Amino acid sequence: MGQMLFKNFVMLDPERDEVLEGFNLLVEGDRIREVSERPIRTDDAAVIDCGGRTLMPGLIDSHVHVVLSEVFLRNLENMPITLMTANAMVAMQSMLDRGFTSVRDTGGADWGLRTAVEEGLIAGPRLFISGRAIGPTGGHSDSRRRTDAGARCICCDALAFSMCLADGEAEVRKAAREQMRQGCDHIKIMMSGGVASPYDPLDSLQFSMREVEAAVAEAKAFGRYVCAHAYSAEAITRAARGGVRCVEHGNLIDEPAAALMAEKGMFMVANLVAYYAIRERAAEFGMTADMLEKNDVVIEGGLRSLEICKRAGVPVAYGSDLLGALQVDQSREFVIRSQVLPPIDIIRSATTIGARLLRQEGRLGCLRPDAVADLLVVDGNPLENLELLAGQGQHLSAIVKDGVFHKCALH
Repeated sequence: MGQMLFKNFVMLDPERDEVLEGFNLLVEGDRIREVSERPIRTDDAAVIDCGGRTLMPGLIDSHVHVVLSEVFLRNLENMPITLMTANAMVAMQSMLDRGFTSVRDTGGADWGLRTAVEEGLIAGPRLFISGRAIGPTGGHSDSRRRTDAGARCICCDALAFSMCLADGEAEVRKAAREQMRQGCDHIKIMMSGGVASPYDPLDSLQFSMREVEAAVAEAKAFGRYVCAHAYSAEAITRAARGGVRCVEHGNLIDEPAAALMAEKGMFMVANLVAYYAIRERAAEFGMTADMLEKNDVVIEGGLRSLEICKRAGVPVAYGSDLLGALQVDQSREFVIRSQVLPPIDIIRSATTIGARLLRQEGRLGCLRPDAVADLLVVDGNPLENLELLAGQGQHLSAIVKDGVFHKCALH
């Protein structure tokens, strides 16, 4: 296995509170072999001079949809999965270009895309997948037109490929089991209304307690976990009582719901950038007035939800949840969160907290020996300027995934 010795950098280890100088880091194969303040002795390593820049772990986005390439989701009805896959390839490479070396897909990506990345057939971040997001009839996973009473074929309808319907405990169990048969890392269920779905009110409650418990029981039996799309405090409380491990969005959370999440050791994944981008540009891509009205409701609670969770001790991971052309804003979440959180907290949300959510603690999102060699070399100190992590990766001089350079502009 080849070795690379990184020298002359400032180290941003998210497990510490400030950057450190005087360290060297040795990569062997796809792993970090050694991190030391003393000179690392090696005869065969390629020396990488970082020129005084900042070295940090690769980023983790814990809520993406790599196959949802349309802002107005109904447009996906006319898209075959071949074109869906081609669009996903472009989206995943762009995510890696922005420094996201791992992403958690919460509805749509399957084991085929994950395997294609693992085998080097396409460039992209490491994928953790939920398969098809499961919801009840009329809920957030049900984007059928009111004149469409039947099921759609997933081979010629990219929207049907990414979502499925299940009603009652038996159907929920079967749907969860099917996602796990397809190699999923987690199960995604819908527990409240959503912005991008056409007919469900934002505060609607989706899936009964017994349906939630059925999904959770099946996931646990398979060594997996359930995450839930939920906005309102009532939906979040139901998710917590049903055994859900992670809440997606959570904009309308209140103090009691946050306290219950903390008591049960749950995570939340916030994705405020999605709502800002929708408010600014989604109308031009076809989002309806009803959808934009729902978006206005959740955007108001977004920053407040981060403060509530911090006070309650609920770990909040970094998420973007952007659709189609809006995905260019993926890294803007860093700057939005800085209105209420310090930079180190935001960076941890995209490294150590994301790794804990993925059950990859000590393996991803850190600079420990034997961790996966996912590294970024940044043109400056992100703790002083989070804009360095924004944009399209223009401030990243190097991106390393699995010990291999995806990008290297070091001179």
